[in-house]
Amino acid sequence: MRHKGAASVVVAAGVLLAGGAAGAHHSAAVAYDVDKVITVQGVVTEVKWENPHSWVYLDVKDASGEVVKWSFDGATPNLMHRRGITPAILKPGLVLTIKAHPARVASRHAGEMTEILTSDGKAIRATLGGAESGRGRGGN
Repeated sequence: MRHKGAASVVVAAGVLLAGGAAGAHHSAAVAYDVDKVITVQGVVTEVKWENPHSWVYLDVKDASGEVVKWSFDGATPNLMHRRGITPAILKPGLVLTIKAHPARVASRHAGEMTEILTSDGKAIRATLGGAESGRGRGGN
């Protein structure tokens, strides 16, 4: 009987730990307006190939000619690479166009990438899943 009690404690702890990890993945709809898409062009300044999300940073000139720093949330490095989005495409110094769901707070100058347009005109899907935005529409 003592083993059943210990096994119950181990199972309960596992369920609690797994529940916390599952809840950590969130919907992009909280931070981004998944019903809108913006197009931003700028110079790549930095790329972070991190799990669970890659990040691309651009210097973008606004209407007055001032440089504004933008950040874009992307898919996992593995998925980005499988879709053809590699360090060769996202080199600092390159001019890039990104389509994205804008941040709900516009002053953040941020978005969730949906597509990357390379300088040679190639369009590459940059979301995690789904037709538009996988995370914002119930995908992974």
